[in-house]
Amino acid sequence: MPIFEFQCEECGEVFEELVFSEKEEVVCRKCQSPKVKKLISRVAFKCGAKFTGTSSGGSCQGCKGGNCQSCR
Repeated sequence: MPIFEFQCEECGEVFEELVFSEKEEVVCRKCQSPKVKKLISRVAFKCGAKFTGTSSGGSCQGCKGGNCQSCR
């Protein structure tokens, strides 16, 4: 699925949006500003019974909290 994470440059809101085309305009859900930037999101996938993340130890790189919620 083409779900991307964006951050509004006007109000700072971080949100996800389903985008099917690069030409599709994305606007902030909070303030309706078109000034948004696409964020680089971490990915994970399940292969059989094994869950595989993109970082070692289950936490974000540079994060000491043990889960990604502490990084936000």
